[in-house]
Amino acid sequence: MSGRKAIVPAGMETVYEKIHYAPAVKVGNTVYVSGQIGRDANMKLVEDREAQIVQAFENLKAVLEASGAALADVVDVTTFHTDMRDLPLFMEVRDRYLNTHPLPAWTAVGAHMLGGAAGYIVEIKAVAVLAD
Repeated sequence: MSGRKAIVPAGMETVYEKIHYAPAVKVGNTVYVSGQIGRDANMKLVEDREAQIVQAFENLKAVLEASGAALADVVDVTTFHTDMRDLPLFMEVRDRYLNTHPLPAWTAVGAHMLGGAAGYIVEIKAVAVLAD
């Protein structure tokens, strides 16, 4: 496939270079964002539940911005949750970030473990489409 570009925002080089995945790939005007978890710029888990969800959205926002997109360009979101009882808190935080109409499609999935380590409670994967 031609025209693919890896999107690697500042501070996320480690995932590309050592873990071997792109935080996002841009193809034409579509941006495919890999699952973003609640780890900070030092690759450390953010432990507070709400703060971890916020950090995952901030990471999503940073990846989108590095690609030339914004949260308002998101058309599809898939979230993975280690405890579905966190959905009300997740939706409260989500609505702070994804509040442009029309709202994106959303799929929420329960998962045993995220980010390859215990402690992560949410992972956010998204697709954004830039205006022509």
